[in-house]
Amino acid sequence: MSQAEMGQTVRVHYTGKLTNGNEFDSSHRREEPLEFTLGLRQVIEGFETAVVGMSVGDNKTVEIPVDKAYGERRDEMVADFPRSEIPDSIELQEGITLTSSSPDGKTMHFRVKSFNEEVVTLDANHPLAGEALVFDIELVEIL
Repeated sequence: MSQAEMGQTVRVHYTGKLTNGNEFDSSHRREEPLEFTLGLRQVIEGFETAVVGMSVGDNKTVEIPVDKAYGERRDEMVADFPRSEIPDSIELQEGITLTSSSPDGKTMHFRVKSFNEEVVTLDANHPLAGEALVFDIELVEIL
């Protein structure tokens, strides 16, 4: 039976949880399994490493440490901006995500941490930064 190897495209079903058991995502809510190519960094490092060596039909549960998931939270990724820099057409709410482009054309995402009439505090950390993650993974197909 063949095993998943770097360079292969795979399809997996998964459920992602925090270490306290709270679920944050699951492919089972969508029609199709998650498809990605091993080695192209399309998923977090720990998830990709967990899939390598699995055979179709295999299931496993893996705990991914912070450094193999979304990394540590970084305080320097939280900053205050004048409210006037946010377009009036955007209705601010705590927790919503704003999108912008960097000077080199990359898309950047910021969560609104707090705001008032003068200042908006934006957080560019991934929402799961600083968290160890637990995934239940089933290898559905090797393409």
